[in-house]
Amino acid sequence: MSDKKEFDRDSISNTLIIAIGLSLVCSIIVSSAAIVLKPVQAKNEEAFRQRIILDVAGLMEPGGDIDTLFASIETRTVELASGTYKDDADMEATVAIPDQLDLAGISQRAENVDVYLVTNNGRVEQIILPVYGKGLWSTMLGYLAVAPDGNTIKGLRFYAHGETPGLGDQMDKESWRAQVAGKKIYGDGDEPVIRVIKGLVQEGSAGSEHMFDGMAGATLTGNGITGLVQYWTGPHGFGPYLKNFREAG
Repeated sequence: MSDKKEFDRDSISNTLIIAIGLSLVCSIIVSSAAIVLKPVQAKNEEAFRQRIILDVAGLMEPGGDIDTLFASIETRTVELASGTYKDDADMEATVAIPDQLDLAGISQRAENVDVYLVTNNGRVEQIILPVYGKGLWSTMLGYLAVAPDGNTIKGLRFYAHGETPGLGDQMDKESWRAQVAGKKIYGDGDEPVIRVIKGLVQEGSAGSEHMFDGMAGATLTGNGITGLVQYWTGPHGFGPYLKNFREAG
């Protein structure tokens, strides 16, 4: 009779060895898949971002090639504090937002941010600004298109949010998006006065050029839109940058 113990396939130790081995193999497979798919995911995310920018600029065409359409858009990096372009900027640097200025409810922002210029024969036709801020249930992310006068809104498009279906998500509807075009961000000074009101804007009434239609049942979402647009076009956001366009005009 052999002194060696018969191998027990059902022992706890053997079960653990098999489980650990399978976990290791699965981890390797998942990690390898993530590495392989990462370039594809990055390409898809870039294409989605470009599509949204083209859409807010009114340049997206059904079936159009995104790369071809995006060729008319120039990407520049802006140092927000000075409102000037900055090459080789540190895109990881952030700055805390003082509570009294944090209309968007985001606590901090980047020091340097990419903007997108729609150009034609070297002339800027639109300025596309990334904007984001707190809504009722979520952080709303979007792009704001501004005319080269640094004041007139050409479009506003949100591409990610978790606002209430049927209420806050009215901002995604074409009817709401269409009415923002032509509105003015600033009045007589450099502080933004654009805002979402309760109810519908009465065109021709005093200050109507600075008002967006409200969204029934979504007052807090509307307040969030007001806050984020005013913050990003204000003195702590893109205000100095847009002021350069207004003064140049």
